[in-house]
Amino acid sequence: MKNWLKKYPKIHRVFQRFYYQFVKRHIFAISGPLRSLPDFIIIGTARSGTTSLYYNICQHPCVFPAAYDELGFFDSNFHLGLNWYRSLFPTLFSKWIVKHNKKFAITGEDTPFYIWSPTVAKRILKILPNVKLIVLFRNPIDRAYSNYHLGVRAGSENLSFEDAIQVELNRLTNKIESENELEKYTTPRSYIAKGLYANQLKIWLELFNNEQLFIISTEDFESKPQETLDKIFDFLQIPKNHVVNPEKHKVASYPKMKSETRKFLVDFYKKPNAELFSMIGREFDWDK
Repeated sequence: MKNWLKKYPKIHRVFQRFYYQFVKRHIFAISGPLRSLPDFIIIGTARSGTTSLYYNICQHPCVFPAAYDELGFFDSNFHLGLNWYRSLFPTLFSKWIVKHNKKFAITGEDTPFYIWSPTVAKRILKILPNVKLIVLFRNPIDRAYSNYHLGVRAGSENLSFEDAIQVELNRLTNKIESENELEKYTTPRSYIAKGLYANQLKIWLELFNNEQLFIISTEDFESKPQETLDKIFDFLQIPKNHVVNPEKHKVASYPKMKSETRKFLVDFYKKPNAELFSMIGREFDWDK
């Protein structure tokens, strides 16, 4: 039936909206108008530990988690409608109870694919103009290598890391300016492009106030989890909370990168990283 519906896009979208709201979310969708929208969103970046960060934030007694992580509403699921999105968050009454007892109550989500999309940024600005945005940046070399091995595990990548990044670099070099800018982040084998953070962050700095953006590094979060979380809690304007057992999600092991490959990428990312550091007014220790 779904294959038949795809021949008729408008009917297919109506079917999807009905199915994902009232079949998949049932009572939660019915109560959608009585549910909260997020107070914060972790918008990036992929393979940087956003899921771990999100669930550690949600250990706070004043933070309600969404139904699951990586909701993707503002990009791939926008056609499902705002009521579907609301169905994934707590009721306003639940938040009121917690706020009454603890003085604070917030909710949020994480979708690390939001960061490179101007369309997503504009949608969020329109629907959630006062939302707080958290960006987690990982050393782009480690991010790329992790992303590559995700493809290997999924069976979608059969080249060596060196060959894969060379194919991508050739494509980026030959890219025609009039092409869709988003494609360099979403096309298969976009390991390098996703680490060009300054181009992505620029989208958000042009639309949102600096006070709405909080930027941290994966390396700081891993080495100083409680200190990093305390800073995030301050940003979210909720009391500090001791996280007893910091959670780690989607952790994988793989062989160490070849030293000559790493050296090449350190040199490659020097200029893009410098541009990012200039934008945010501080540096991360990524030249190694």
